[in-house]
Amino acid sequence: LLLLVAAASALNVASQSGRRITTPRPTQTGPIQPPLNPEPELSSPVAPSGLLFLPENLRERQIKSLNSGSFRFADFHGKVVVINLWASWCGPCRMEVPEYEKVRKAYPGRDVEFIGLTTEDPRTSSDRVNKFLRDISFGFRLGWADRETARTLMNGRNSIPQTLVIDADGRVVNHWSGYSPGQSGNKLKQTIDQALQTARRT
Repeated sequence: LLLLVAAASALNVASQSGRRITTPRPTQTGPIQPPLNPEPELSSPVAPSGLLFLPENLRERQIKSLNSGSFRFADFHGKVVVINLWASWCGPCRMEVPEYEKVRKAYPGRDVEFIGLTTEDPRTSSDRVNKFLRDISFGFRLGWADRETARTLMNGRNSIPQTLVIDADGRVVNHWSGYSPGQSGNKLKQTIDQALQTARRT
């Protein structure tokens, strides 16, 4: 009898020693969270707007001129392009235009194209826009920014005035919104000079 009990006990121990005891894996029900302090990724510098280049469909889009005809941003490839978004009802825009006009006149015959786009609807705002232009000298190439054009250029910023400076290769050098009395013109000139220097180096 003792021999039978000992044999049964030995078989039980052997059975237990061969069993793998595992802890069940937790089931993940929520999204994977990123680490709190991820390592920074190396990337090329981008404009403050986050818009590195004008999209192809925007460069090829026909922009309706305020007077007649149309133009494309692609027409000015190889030039530095200044794009100013404005509206006739915008007080800061009205104050900014004279400063920008002084900058424009500082680049006669240079490879710089100045474009002013109103965000207003030509079907309802033509009279108001024309009065604005009679009151204020605005020597930019002027056009109407349709909703999609304005949305793309503003890139999530919902205020005007806004200014973008594009270099000769179509890269967005800088993009800013708002007007700073006595400073916006200087900022524009410095950014244009930066874009021209980049073009000369390449």
